[in-house]
Amino acid sequence: MRRSARAQAGTSRSGPTSGIAPPQIRRTSADEVVALIDEPSGLFSAVRDEAGRIIDFRVDYANDAMVRLGAVPAGQLIGGRLLALYPALRGSPIFDELANVAETGDSYVRQALVHEDPDAASGPLRSVFDIRATKLGDGCFVSVRDLTARTLAERATRQDEERYRALVEGSSDAIFVLDADGRVAEVNPAGEQMLGYGPGGLVGCRWQELLTADDLAAQPLHLSTLRNGDSLRFERRMRHASGAVIHVELSAKMLPDGSFLEIARDVTARTRATEAVRRMSELLAATQSVARIGGWELDVARNELYWTDETYRLHDTSPEEYTPTVETAIGFYAPESIPIITAAVQRAIEDGTPYDLELELITAKGRRISVRATSSVRMEDGRTVKITGAFQDITERRRLEMQLLQSHKMEAIGQLAGGIAHDFNNLLTAIRGYAELARERAALDELACRDLDEVIENADRAASLVGQLLAFGRRQVLQPRVIDPATVVANLSDMLRRLLGEHIVLAIRSGPGLGSVEVDQSQLEQVIVNLAVNAADAMPDGGRLTIELADVDLGAAYQADHAEILEGPYVQIAVTDSGIGMDADTLTHIFEPFFTTKAPGRGTGLGLATVYGIVKQSGGFIYAYSEPGHGSTFKVYLPRVSAAPSADAVVASTDGPLGGTETILLVEDEPSVRGFARRTPESRGYTVLEAADGSEALAIAGLHPGAIDLLVTDVIMPGLQGHQLAEQLSASRPGVPVLLVSGFPENAAVRGGASDRHVSFLPKPYSADGLSRSVRQAIDASGRGPVKEA
Repeated sequence: MRRSARAQAGTSRSGPTSGIAPPQIRRTSADEVVALIDEPSGLFSAVRDEAGRIIDFRVDYANDAMVRLGAVPAGQLIGGRLLALYPALRGSPIFDELANVAETGDSYVRQALVHEDPDAASGPLRSVFDIRATKLGDGCFVSVRDLTARTLAERATRQDEERYRALVEGSSDAIFVLDADGRVAEVNPAGEQMLGYGPGGLVGCRWQELLTADDLAAQPLHLSTLRNGDSLRFERRMRHASGAVIHVELSAKMLPDGSFLEIARDVTARTRATEAVRRMSELLAATQSVARIGGWELDVARNELYWTDETYRLHDTSPEEYTPTVETAIGFYAPESIPIITAAVQRAIEDGTPYDLELELITAKGRRISVRATSSVRMEDGRTVKITGAFQDITERRRLEMQLLQSHKMEAIGQLAGGIAHDFNNLLTAIRGYAELARERAALDELACRDLDEVIENADRAASLVGQLLAFGRRQVLQPRVIDPATVVANLSDMLRRLLGEHIVLAIRSGPGLGSVEVDQSQLEQVIVNLAVNAADAMPDGGRLTIELADVDLGAAYQADHAEILEGPYVQIAVTDSGIGMDADTLTHIFEPFFTTKAPGRGTGLGLATVYGIVKQSGGFIYAYSEPGHGSTFKVYLPRVSAAPSADAVVASTDGPLGGTETILLVEDEPSVRGFARRTPESRGYTVLEAADGSEALAIAGLHPGAIDLLVTDVIMPGLQGHQLAEQLSASRPGVPVLLVSGFPENAAVRGGASDRHVSFLPKPYSADGLSRSVRQAIDASGRGPVKEA
């Protein structure tokens, strides 16, 4: 429209074309059109030189937007020359393009850089315009759009994208973009490398497929519940392409377009290290708990004391109840231990001397325990800065050590008692034997006979005492067989009631289906009687005695509290009284021989020692439990056997004459005993070949031309032992019966010939009749005795 109005104005300057005046119709001018356009616009007319070339443009009109864009007042802009107003356009492509439009009428649309300032803060770009030009008359209509801001924004966007891409591509963390359906839309190389996939191998995978089965249940947590702008941080386990499991720390965020950004950091090594530390910490805590060891650390400069959990437990307290300090921690020690630990801590602080002590501690609950307190010291510049230490509860160890010490002591006493008993038995055998031989002389007067009777009686009492020592020393000869202990106790009940008296109530209880034991019945009876008598002595004013029998199975827990006992099935015989009880010191000595709490002359102190020896020799164990004023309980544990009780043993008859005419080879290393042992059978008609040791006996047997009907030999001798002699003699004289004699018979020695039914045993001390009876029985049992007529 603007182009038509300017053509009419040009025609009127050259004169009207007709005599008729044009109609008076108002037309919209080009200026008015330009004014209505929002973007910067203007009308430029060409300025030519004499040759008709366009050398400039005159601004005929410019709207307000153009005025603002040009930054030149409207009064100067309208009518001004373009190159004068904007010298930067001279020689620029923009001016040439505008001139071309004015000459040829070609349209022109171009984004153009109008001005460039390399030092500009925003970068080298200064101004960018979208210029559109259309020929209009002898000039052109020009509209200009300022694209500088948009171009800068686009450039910034591209730079941001480049930086983002470089950041994403170069990140060591795995970065995933998931679409709204939870599939991988984008992933950086770190993500592919972390999960072991090649380029593009993860795109399209569902996020759930990358998690372990255990983590699938947690999947909705960060996809279904996330909203725009929300973000979460958590740990997950993802599956590597190889099938391995890796631990990752995830950051999830929902993006505005509904997709999800997942940033994953591989923390497998950290997780494993943390887990290892946790396990080690748990293991250390468990180990400390099992070993009853607590740790502590003292910061000397700050005077701050730290305790581990086990240390609190050892002191029967907790962090909530007690805050440790050096002063109050020392206060937990028993009064006799406080000076020792105080001095030790002081030396550690002053000169760095560590300590290793065994002390007594009194806990917050009043328990007294034994502890081993140790420390190490860290020094800097010659000064102690930290002391690290440990507490170990050694109460149980000390108790077991005392048990073991007591056991060793009892063993040593037993060996001593057995050795003494062996020598005494030889002496008593000779004393009693010669007294018997003298007593048999008819020429003795009545007074001499009474004196000899007194000697024999006292020898028997001494022999009984020696027998108790042998029982304690576990040197008795036992004749074990399978018996029912309940029957044994029941058969003793009447005797026990008479023994205890009416002022003591006896109760016997036996568990159902009680098992059998393999022991010497007479010895078991002696154990029960001795324990009952001991209980009666503890109840001088009367009370209650209870004997309980039960099957028990002792395991590791019981063994932990009783150092000597072996795991397995037992029959327990518990003897409990309501007497005066015993203190802890007395309990440590009660099984020792000659130890007694009775008044002088009221006992030898061998009753419980005998019980101890019999039980131990029978393969069992005995423990005592008592407190002053609360009575005592003795628990005997005998190994339980599955065999049924055996029938009563058949006792060989001792009726008939004790003499004979057979030949006996007698071997005894003690001269006084050998003399008595020779004279006794000789006086009853036997022929006796006498030898002082095994070698001499073999030599005599080799030279003797006649039969040897019985070997009577001591068990313990210099050189050949008794059973060794019997074995060697049987090689040259098969079937010779053997009578082993000893006052100190080791079971192994006695059993050396136990497989031979022609081996008998005679314990020392023995009487003349006892020796004669044993000789006769041994010969008759072998079939070498005289044939009796029917």
